[in-house]
Amino acid sequence: MSQARRTPIERLAGAPISWGICEVPGWGLMLDVDRVLDEMLEVGMTSTELGSPGFLPDDPIKVREVLAERSMTLIGGFVPLVLQTASERDATIAEARRWANLLATAGGELFITAPVMTADWAPRQELSAAEMAHMCEMFDVVDEIVGEYGMRQVLHPHANTAVEQLDDVRRVLEASTVSWCLDTGHLSIGGTDPVEFARDYASRVGHVHLKDVDTAIAGRFNAGEYTLMEAVQHGLFQPLGEGDVAIDQVVGLLEDAGYQGLYVIEQDQALAEIPALGSGPVAEVRKSVNYLRSLPDGR
Repeated sequence: MSQARRTPIERLAGAPISWGICEVPGWGLMLDVDRVLDEMLEVGMTSTELGSPGFLPDDPIKVREVLAERSMTLIGGFVPLVLQTASERDATIAEARRWANLLATAGGELFITAPVMTADWAPRQELSAAEMAHMCEMFDVVDEIVGEYGMRQVLHPHANTAVEQLDDVRRVLEASTVSWCLDTGHLSIGGTDPVEFARDYASRVGHVHLKDVDTAIAGRFNAGEYTLMEAVQHGLFQPLGEGDVAIDQVVGLLEDAGYQGLYVIEQDQALAEIPALGSGPVAEVRKSVNYLRSLPDGR
């Protein structure tokens, strides 16, 4: 007999950014690694993404050891790369190979590419036809590199990157075969309906980040009233089921299409103070976990 397929709640995973762990300077206070990992386990997460540099050890072998102490594993990591600039091709290839080696040695399987405009995250600009063509060519190059390390690449659409707006998403879908991280939050913020994406491109989805979004706050971010961190602090990302994204429909469409990957709850937080034990980010994540448990058949 074939083994029963695991439900979405059984494929739940964590992301340190849900606990405020972010590489952006001045983003907020950071909780220590022991507390974050223990709280992940408390809500049923036995695997995690890497998080920002300095959260887990720099030595990938030590990353394995820290996670193994809790019987946890590494999913992979979020990797910003400059892909559209031809003059940076060699540097980008070197950076991709460095990250692939680190993540694979630490036990990761997914290389989550964020196509930033510059290494210091300059604001998004629409790419020329030549830049778009070069970026899509580089997706193939990165696919080959990470494949050498036994990993898979997924493209992460993200605010303030080269793949942010609906037109960016459409252009890449048409010009590249790269797999995607379906991030319900960032797609929504950029004007792409994540339900339509799940319905039309489920076969392209290799990873999922679940975020719910307050569209009113997203509108103020898109209008330039808030920076991304300010929008987060004002409640841009809500516990699943409490925002304006049809999370249940996204999960249902992916499950019906045969998606078997992980569902990472990734609700960006920016902490102004260290919360008491049992409160703060873990309470928000627990609401999202309970929402997913409430879906029919775990979806």
